[in-house]
Amino acid sequence: MTASASPEAPGTAPRPRSRRPGPIRLALEWRAPAEASATLLLWPWLRRGAKGDGHPVLVLPGLGASDFSTALLRRYLSGQGFDAHAWRLGRNLGPREGVFEALQQRLQHLHQQSGRRVSLVGWSLGGVFARELAKRQPDAVRQLITLGSPMPGHNHASNARRFYEFAAGRRAYPQELMARLHEPVPAHIPSTSVYSWTDGIVHWRASLQPEGEQRQNIRVAASHCGMGANPWVLRLLAQQLSKPELQAGDL
Repeated sequence: MTASASPEAPGTAPRPRSRRPGPIRLALEWRAPAEASATLLLWPWLRRGAKGDGHPVLVLPGLGASDFSTALLRRYLSGQGFDAHAWRLGRNLGPREGVFEALQQRLQHLHQQSGRRVSLVGWSLGGVFARELAKRQPDAVRQLITLGSPMPGHNHASNARRFYEFAAGRRAYPQELMARLHEPVPAHIPSTSVYSWTDGIVHWRASLQPEGEQRQNIRVAASHCGMGANPWVLRLLAQQLSKPELQAGDL
């Protein structure tokens, strides 16, 4: 299995609309277990990746998933010297009542407990939540990384849309959340969107954010369902999270 990571050219921005991935890409999602197996086989190589400085990292799972889905990711980050944490809110069933309030409390607790800003890593829908969390508590966030997460305005670019609407029910599109979606993440928070051309759930164009000094898109060869367990993605995460924390004078 091969994988690549390459930043997009400066100025790359998402198209107004993207269609959902076709049946061939969707069928390729079956390779996700192989990606996790490759991570275990390549563990010695992964351990030679970038080391952390002990700052807290909060990891948010994707739609329908729980902290079990991010266990391998968090284990790797912890082993590299990061203080990785689960979200502890059960399965991610969308913006159900109270979920953002609980996330804000979790973030604030980690921030106050450590005395340091927290990096956010969100997988798929977890990345959408992470972006909103960064907007609501920008002073507590050090860095934002999303994995295969759709940007606002791409409601039709996902093969999981109907499942999302079923899981979230009447809270699928809450007015207070929809009104904030297009607000940008504060400029002082570095934001990285990791995407895959072969993503079978979210169209890769839907994951592209407008690039800038603290904004980048990085392409990997991974499935959507296996992205958070893919060895090259894990090594990329360690590399991104190990970057020095930006101070006010760095902007």
